[in-house]
Order: sequence, then C-alpha cells, then structure tokens
Amino acid sequence: MISIQNLSVEFSARPLFDNINYVINKRDRIALVGKNGAGKSTMLKIIAGLQEPTSGSVSLPRETTVAYLPQQMEISDERTVIEEVSKAFSHIDEMHSRLSRLNEELAAREDYDSAAYQRIIDEMTEMTERIAIAESESGEAEIEKTLMGLGFNRSDFTRPTSEFSGGWRMRIELAKLLLSRPDVLLLDEPTNHLDIESIQWLENFLTTKARAVVLVSHDRAFIDNVTNRTIEISLGKIYDYSVNYSKYVQLRQERLEQQMRAFQNQQKQIAETEEFIERFRYKATKSVQVQSRIKQLAKIERIEVDEVDTSRLNLKFPPAPRSGDYPIIAEEVGKRYGEHQVFDHATFTIKRGEKVAFVGKNGEGKSTLVKCIMGEIDYTGSLKIGHNVKIGYFAQNQASLLDGEITVFDTIDRVATGDIRTKIRDILGAFMFGGEASDKRVKVLSGGEKTRLAMIRLLLEPVNLLILDEPTNHLDMRTKDVLKQAIKDFDGTVIVVSHDREFLDGLVEKVYEFGGGRVKECLGGIYDFLEKKRIVNLAELELSKSPEITKEKVVEQPKEKLQPDRRLSYAEQRERDKRIRRQRKRVEELEAEVAAVEEELKSIEDEIAAGNVGNEVLTRHAETQKRLENTMSLWELASMELEEQGG
Repeated sequence: MISIQNLSVEFSARPLFDNINYVINKRDRIALVGKNGAGKSTMLKIIAGLQEPTSGSVSLPRETTVAYLPQQMEISDERTVIEEVSKAFSHIDEMHSRLSRLNEELAAREDYDSAAYQRIIDEMTEMTERIAIAESESGEAEIEKTLMGLGFNRSDFTRPTSEFSGGWRMRIELAKLLLSRPDVLLLDEPTNHLDIESIQWLENFLTTKARAVVLVSHDRAFIDNVTNRTIEISLGKIYDYSVNYSKYVQLRQERLEQQMRAFQNQQKQIAETEEFIERFRYKATKSVQVQSRIKQLAKIERIEVDEVDTSRLNLKFPPAPRSGDYPIIAEEVGKRYGEHQVFDHATFTIKRGEKVAFVGKNGEGKSTLVKCIMGEIDYTGSLKIGHNVKIGYFAQNQASLLDGEITVFDTIDRVATGDIRTKIRDILGAFMFGGEASDKRVKVLSGGEKTRLAMIRLLLEPVNLLILDEPTNHLDMRTKDVLKQAIKDFDGTVIVVSHDREFLDGLVEKVYEFGGGRVKECLGGIYDFLEKKRIVNLAELELSKSPEITKEKVVEQPKEKLQPDRRLSYAEQRERDKRIRRQRKRVEELEAEVAAVEEELKSIEDEIAAGNVGNEVLTRHAETQKRLENTMSLWELASMELEEQGG
C-alpha cells in the first residue's frame, strides 16, 4: 500500500535514517520502536507528508487516505465536541462533489472508446462504491460509541471544546481520526492522554475495525495487544519483524546471538587461513596450497554483526532519609470546583516504604489529590504529612515547564547547589546527555529527552516520598524499564499516577481507584485490581436486572454478597449457563465468518494487485468490504453481550 524507498534523513550533517526500505501493507499493525531521538516521530511525519526526507521517497496509491495524530496539536475552539467530531464525515461531501464533477466531465465527452473515457468511468465506479460504504454506517451511533469509548459522557457532547484540557482535546482529535476510517492510521503516543479503560477500548477498536496502523507507543501492553509487526529504528537502520513487540525482543536477541556465534566462527577460520598463508608463503612446495588459500580467503563473504545502540540510562535515586511511620494520613478529604465535586470523603493511610498507584479516568481527581498533598490547592477534611517527610514531585507537565532557550547543561546548573555543581557533567552523562548533547538547547530535544532532563532535577536532593504524575509519558521502553527498577530499589515511599499497566505491574502493592467522586483502596497489584474491578462490575450488572434491588442497596451490600452465582437458584444458574454457552457459540461462529470473509477479501485484493481492476472486481471488493465490516459489528455486539452475561 505504502512503499518507503531508499529513505535518508540528515539533521545538522548527522544521519538519522540511512537508506531505509520497507512496505506498509493493508491490515498491517506496525509498532515503530526505538530509543528517544531515534526518529520515530520523524518517520510518521514523513509518511504523513508533513516533512520531506533528505533523499528517497514515499509512494502510495492516489486514493489512499492517511490520517496522522501527533503528540501535540492545536484544535479549534469554535465548535462543540459533537460538531468537531462530526467533521470526520466531511470526506463524504468531498466525494459527492468529486462524483458530480466526474459526471459533468463525462457528459461533455464523446470519445467513448478512448482510455481516458474508460478511466473516468472506472473512477466514478470506485467513488460510488466508496460513498456507499461510507454512508452505510450510522454516523450518529458511531460518534456516540467512539466518544464514550474514549471516556466522554453524553453531557460532554454539546460542550464547547474550549472547556476541555489539552489531553481531552487530543481525545477529540483521536475520535475524528478513528471515525474517518482512513486506509492508514498514524498514531504518535496515542495513550499518553488516555486512562486504562479508554486504552483497552482503543485496543479493541484498532484490532477489530482499523485498516493499516503505524503507531509509536511506549505502553508495552498496548502495543503487544494491538500490533502484529515491529520495526525498530536504531542508529539509522531498521529491523523488521512480523511479530508483536515482546516476541520481537526475544527474536532480536536470538538473532544477535546467532550472528555473534557465526561471526566468531568465521573470524577463527579467517585467522587460521591467514596463519597458514603467512607460514608457508615463501615455501615453493606449498605455493599451490598457499595460492588456493588466498583465493579462498578472498571469496569469503564477511559476516557483519548488527550494530547495537549500547547507550544506556544510569538512574538511581539517592538514599531516602528516614521519615515517620505514616508519611500520609488522609481523613474525609474532599475537593470541589464550583458546583463540581471532584471527590469527597477520601480516607486512607500510606505507610513508610509503600509503593502505591493512583488510577482512574482522567478528570476524576488523581492529579488534584496530588496537588492537595503538595499543598498547592485548598481542600476539605484532614490531610497530614508525616514527620520528616521530604517530597520529590514530578508533575505531569514537568517537561513542558523547562526553558527551551537555554542549554541542557544550564538547565541543571541553575538549580544545582553545593558539591553537586562540580558533578553536573557526570550526572548528565549518566542520563545520556554526555559530550555535545549537554550543549543542545532544550527546545530541540525530543519529548523523552525533556522528560529525562526534568527527572534529573528530581535527583538533586535526597527525598523520602516520591510523587510521580505520569512519569512514563514520552519515555522509550528501555528508559521506562530503568526508571521502574530505580523506583523498585528506592527505599522510600512512592505514589505513582499512571495508566501504564506494564509499568505498574510488579511495582505497586496497592491501588487507589478514583471514580464517581470516591477514592477506593484495592490491595494487590494492578492486574489484581483490573480483575477484581471486572468481577464487581459484572456482579453489579447481574444484580441490577432484579427490579427490587436498587443501585444504592448494591453499594451498601458487603462484598461477599456481590457474587451473582450465590444469588441464583440451581435452575436459574443452569439456565444462565445455557445462555452463556449459546452466546459463546454465536461469537465463535461469527469469528469463523469474519476469518472467511477476510480470506475472500484478500483473494480479491490479490486479483487487483495482479492487474485485474475491472468494474466487476471493484464491485465485488466493495461488497465484500462492506460485508466484512457488518460481520465485525455483529461479532463486536455478540462479544459485548457474552461479557455482560458473565461469559
């Protein structure tokens, strides 16, 4: 579908890409990975046509549509949410206009047997089919489903976009791109502004409804669940594998080990051959053998080992001064903005040395409670900070607060004090800002590099309570792993606000969920929390079907009574199990049907690729594409019904 050929990019005479070649195929779901600054965002901009390469080209068919979601963007403030998202369907009006122009052009021509006349007919046929597909879906229903999947409430639909924060505006733009159903979807860090539930919804959308996807993300669980191909950018080259990220890491390591073994064996063979040549070069009786070995040596195709980027972050938090036993004690804490009660009656205690996570949908109060702890805003209730507690705070927008006009070195030099000032170069080197990198202006750094620079400032003085608000945004995989290990090794108390499941897994032993104006404590790790939340939600769903049980009563009941199976009689449970089996069978049948239609569509696309682009083939392609989308919708509904029934 899209062909990247001999692509090279240079910045200040430094090669970013060196003669790269690859193809993006239909239904590819590609993860672009690599360290910060490797060129992932640049690659997306080049594919989107927003940036020109130094040399090489990006080729795509004329009718191919490409949609791009950058990390940062401006959105118009003149419309409501629903009006802004409805712009996703503006391409239908454009197609109607194009079809009208083609009709007028055709009516004015009389060269009925010419190739140009036939090309107009072919384009009209294709345009008619594209319009039929685009208009076959219910626009309003799709808009509602998409916005609610991304975390909006129905009451938000008529609100002006100007009332929303930058993160929510990015969700609006993401909704527009998803609804436009482009042939190729380019996403740069789409999960940075999403909560865990919205990320899971987006995963499902991309795997079931999207066409080709190329995404940059440092959320390992997200890219593992979405992608089927991984392209790593490293030192100007790419490494392309038809597997998801976790499998890629394993295969890449195996490949490097095989290369190294083959390289070592070849070097041994070359050394032995050269030794033989050198020993017998001047002996007449061995001249034939020597000449043979020289020819043999010349014919050897030298094995090269892939160059590996060994630069690595060296991160270790300073030892934590001892604090009191309870760094934070909250009793009946609440926060209100005007008529809006963000949360209330938050009561919990965090013990010294605990590592906890704040999770929940955006806007439910995670960062607000952090600001209460920091004393930046007022609140109701009691919030006690323990004896000798020294807080180190990494704010969500910490990187954006840096002065872009000064250098990396000056950024740290201005806040360092005492003996630390003599070690600034060493500290910057440990954070991969060694040599010339320390003299770069902050404004030219990538998002991940700015985050690393902001993290250095956190390490300049010892603390015993770390509060990290979305610390992994913009960090690459390896840097996230290093940060996670550093937090694990930290001997103080940690509060992490994050939506990154992989990062939180194995790091925190307690989760606080923010939602519905409440803060609920859940013992265990992040996946324990997600599993318990799913069970409780299903239990409440089952109970809500009984008219005599109100929502308020459900909330008041102890947890052991929230198990639905204990409330059903034997006969009712058998009937419920039978319904689940029927629904599961329906889902399996639809899965098989989806696979069959996909195979049929692939066969038609192979015909088209082979040059058979007649009207009959194009009509079959459009009908099959529509049938696939309808079947996928049925499968999605059946899967949702199965989940609601507890299957």
